[in-house]
Amino acid sequence: MAKNESDGRLDTVIGPQTSVRGDLHVTGGVRLDGEVEGRMEVSETIVTGPKALLKGELHCRTAVIAGRIEGDVYAEGVVELQTGAQVYGNIHSKGLVIQPDCRFEGNCSMVTGEAS
Repeated sequence: MAKNESDGRLDTVIGPQTSVRGDLHVTGGVRLDGEVEGRMEVSETIVTGPKALLKGELHCRTAVIAGRIEGDVYAEGVVELQTGAQVYGNIHSKGLVIQPDCRFEGNCSMVTGEAS
C-alpha cells in the first residue's frame, strides 16, 4: 500500500455501543469509540474517542488518543495524547505529543525507523 493512500480518511468506525474481542486488522484509518479487547493493527491513523477502550497492543502509522489504552502502542509516526487520554503501557514512536490532563504510565521509546 502506498504511503498516505487513505489521505487521512477514517475507513472503519467502531461505534460506542460496540464491543469486540479478538485481533483486528484494519486497512486504512479507524475511529474507535467502543471497546476492543485484543491486538489492533491499523495501516493508517487510529483516532480514539474519549470513551474508547482498547485492551491490547496497538500497531499503527499514527495515533490520536482521547480514550483509554491498556497495552503497548507501536506507531511508525507520531502519537498524540489528547486531553483526558489514559495510556497504561509503553509507547514506541517517532514522536509523542501529550496535551494537558493526560495519564501516561509506561515508557516512551523514540524510534528513527519503522516501529514493529
